[in-house]
Amino acid sequence: MRVHLKDIAAYTGVSIKTVSNVVNGNYDHVGPETRALVLDAIKKLNYQPNNAARHLRKAQVNVLAYAFPDLSNPYFADIGHAIATEAARRNYTVLLDYTFSERDKELNILTGMSPHLIDGLILDSHALDVEDIGQIKTSGPIVLLGERLFGAPLDHVLIDNTAAAYTATRHLIERGKRRIAAIGVQKARSEAPSLRLQGFMRALTESHLPIDQSLLMDGGLWHRPDGAAAMQALLARPREEWPDAIFCFNDLMALGAISVLGAAGCRIPEDIAVIGIDDIEDGRYANPPLSSIEPDKQEMARIAVQLLLGRITGRRTQEPESIYVPFRLHARASTMGCKTD
Repeated sequence: MRVHLKDIAAYTGVSIKTVSNVVNGNYDHVGPETRALVLDAIKKLNYQPNNAARHLRKAQVNVLAYAFPDLSNPYFADIGHAIATEAARRNYTVLLDYTFSERDKELNILTGMSPHLIDGLILDSHALDVEDIGQIKTSGPIVLLGERLFGAPLDHVLIDNTAAAYTATRHLIERGKRRIAAIGVQKARSEAPSLRLQGFMRALTESHLPIDQSLLMDGGLWHRPDGAAAMQALLARPREEWPDAIFCFNDLMALGAISVLGAAGCRIPEDIAVIGIDDIEDGRYANPPLSSIEPDKQEMARIAVQLLLGRITGRRTQEPESIYVPFRLHARASTMGCKTD
């Protein structure tokens, strides 16, 4: 059954005139929240404009999409908030799409991009390969985030994960730690684990410390329970085999590890120090507060939106490039004791 403007109006609770304004790209009297509501209904009800669609393919709708893999990870919420804030500053609305790190969902987002719904996409992929990107014909510009799809013919914004992991590990070494475990090692859908492992191992090698394979712990899905399970496995060993520091490949695993250490009566950092990556808000209020590497999320969002809008408007015509944003070490009580940054 064909969907009409009145169906969209009934579904959203707005007037037919408002729906018509959105469909035809007349946004002067339509607020960004209402516009997003109507556009979402158009997508869900599969509304297909006729003559209007030919016009809308040429017109900007001032809506971007951010597709991300993990709704339960606060890091992606931080990035989404930063993107939405930067987009709003430029009078754009951002739609969020949760992919569950599944290849089919990521492919559907790319192949289902509709020019009358969104102008462009910011994608943090955890499942696609470069070959997938080359075979897909999209109807709008795309900017990549994160540690996957290196070499894809798209603008890409990320941090230097190897350098970030090296910095975290060097901090532990400078605090006098010598038997350092890593939690998060895995053959995963993202390159982040292998890049962070490289930085970890380089820091140990440069300091002439051994790389003990028994201290390289699997990180599962990189959530709190995964960090807790790895920490429990380490503490199940004889006391003389315990590490004196833990580098977790993200903050969620670090928080799981800290909870286990606290329950076991271990002193942090005197017995075992802990550091993570992402600098999520929960870590700053942990007991003790978590030392972490903070990617510059605001800068990442600013650059991603700027690159995407440049492609949308046609102002950016050069070859795609990869842009690395800075990161910062926050040394807190989980590695410093009472002395913090």
